[in-house]
Amino acid sequence: MNTTFLHYHPDVAAALKAGRPVVALESTLITHGLPYPVNQEVARAMEQTVREAGATPATIAVLQGKITVGLTDEQLAYLAQAKNVRKCSRRDFPIILAQQGDGATTVAGTMMVAHWAGIRVFATGGIGGVHRGQPMDISADLRELGQTPVAVVCAGAKAILDLPLTLEVLETNGVPVIGYQCSEFPAFYTRTAGLPLDVRCETPEEIAAIIRARDTLGLTTGTLITIPVPQEHELPAPVAESAIAQALQEATRHGVRGKEVTPFLLARVSELTHEKSRTANVALLKNNARLAAQIACALTK
Repeated sequence: MNTTFLHYHPDVAAALKAGRPVVALESTLITHGLPYPVNQEVARAMEQTVREAGATPATIAVLQGKITVGLTDEQLAYLAQAKNVRKCSRRDFPIILAQQGDGATTVAGTMMVAHWAGIRVFATGGIGGVHRGQPMDISADLRELGQTPVAVVCAGAKAILDLPLTLEVLETNGVPVIGYQCSEFPAFYTRTAGLPLDVRCETPEEIAAIIRARDTLGLTTGTLITIPVPQEHELPAPVAESAIAQALQEATRHGVRGKEVTPFLLARVSELTHEKSRTANVALLKNNARLAAQIACALTK
């Protein structure tokens, strides 16, 4: 594939050329997931966490029609305050490039760019999935996991979703779901959704071995690695579920639809839990970045 349309941060280009570990990071959490200036602080903290764990961070975004792999401090600061940034998934790349606009890559969009760039591991907060009460409203993240061979580290799917149906779609798409030091699917804000997983790994090296085996077989599916939110930052399940239920009712009442649903729900849950959900979100983001870097390092050994 011709990848001359990718624009690399010098540190990322050097790491990839030398075969050193690199971890991709998404940008929708900056533009749509967290308010300013928390978004900028968290994005920088995730990058620093990746560095401290021995890998090079590559935050991915589209800036003025250019797919950018790794942001400078100035670019990150710009994105944290930018308005009218398009959420960028598979369908959006041709549009945003042709219009020379700004785009924040979703889980699906980040997976695509990471694969084009030769980055094997990606850290995010929670993946998209099947929406509650809307079984036909399925995130593009699930389809991308079924067709793009990138390892995605997350704290499960966002708790505002239908988690059992999300796992069913992942299974249908042939995506292995691995629990890192856990045997049940995490529920984003809380450490478990009570849904058992088939595979549990105790070390990053075990996960790296599974990724290598997938590549040896020539499979093109992604690999989903789930790690629970740190226990000290967990939001109690009844508190989280109560806030989610109320936020869903309000979204329906106000006619919130499509790509606006997830940002609305996340913001409203944060308000209803007096920002405890945001504290959990920030903690799990850094936790996921650390594990992703450890896996990336294990893959380069």
